Amino acid sequence: MHFFPSRNITMYMAKLFIIRSFAVLTMLVLILMTLDLLGESGKILAVPGNDQGDVLHYVSMRAPQIIARFLPFSALLGTLIAFAGLSQNSEVVAMKAASLSAHQILAPMFVASLGVALISFVFNDAVVAPSTARLKVWQAAEYGAVAPNSDARNNVWVREGNDLINAGNVVGSGDDTVLENVRIYLRANGGLRQVVTAMQARYIGDAWQLENAKSFDVATTTETKPANLIIGRGITPDRFNYVKVDGDSLAFLPLMRAIDDLKAAGRRTDNLEGILWHKISAPLSTLLMPLLGAVAAFGLARSGALFLRAVIGMALGFTYFVADNFALAMGNLGAYPPWIAAWGPFLLFFLIGETVLVRTEE
Repeated sequence: MHFFPSRNITMYMAKLFIIRSFAVLTMLVLILMTLDLLGESGKILAVPGNDQGDVLHYVSMRAPQIIARFLPFSALLGTLIAFAGLSQNSEVVAMKAASLSAHQILAPMFVASLGVALISFVFNDAVVAPSTARLKVWQAAEYGAVAPNSDARNNVWVREGNDLINAGNVVGSGDDTVLENVRIYLRANGGLRQVVTAMQARYIGDAWQLENAKSFDVATTTETKPANLIIGRGITPDRFNYVKVDGDSLAFLPLMRAIDDLKAAGRRTDNLEGILWHKISAPLSTLLMPLLGAVAAFGLARSGALFLRAVIGMALGFTYFVADNFALAMGNLGAYPPWIAAWGPFLLFFLIGETVLVRTEE
């Protein structure tokens, strides 16, 4: 009935897991950041006025991305290193001889990995998302001076029933919102029946008044120029305030609010919902690493094939990362529902790890 072993063993196992995982993470970040700088430092310093401080500024924004991406992999390698040492010193055999089950031996690592997952989630929200947003803006400016924020929004689409409204530019906010280069596509029975264009559209209470409007009738192929044409009754200006949302550049709660706003504007949000739930499943993937690494741990003393079993554990971890990226890509394409894209690989490899552990050790 005691799921955890003694306090000493619990602290010992958790300490082994955490120290080795973060040691591997530090090594990976240093190596990968150095390799990344080999390609990017030249581009940064090629911009007139940039110096070593700008290179360090790039490192401060790029390093959090590398940490977030490779933390689960570091947990896998830390688990394999810890279990390799335990097995070589016959400590796993001693714990099993003391009537500890495989799950009891792994329990301290599960708790430690849960703590690492919580730290990772907070780190992603507080550091990685803002750093990603700033880095993308700087890279869009080709590492030059970043232009000040503009109030204009470009190429905004809004759907109302079967009809579509496209604004080339959206300027202002609230009742002062102005739409420029407006095109309205009126559809019926699955086909296009009329196209209305205008230089500008202004909000007048509960509708939009078009200026210099032209109307093209698809059935008769005739064009007219109605005066003071009013369209879009009930379409509020806030529906034109939502442009393309970058899920990687937003924290969990702001992304959730952005998804709700986009849904209210009649836009598809499946890819953003997959990214939203992946912000939880990605940190939690550290919980899988002790389970997948355990496949290479418990049989070491019996078979002696330490290297082979470590490779098997590493292969399981790599396969999980490949499956996770594949599912997320399929979710972005709309082939998978968001919850399957985010949670499918996690649940699948959890069942695989549990099945192997139970059948071989329990």
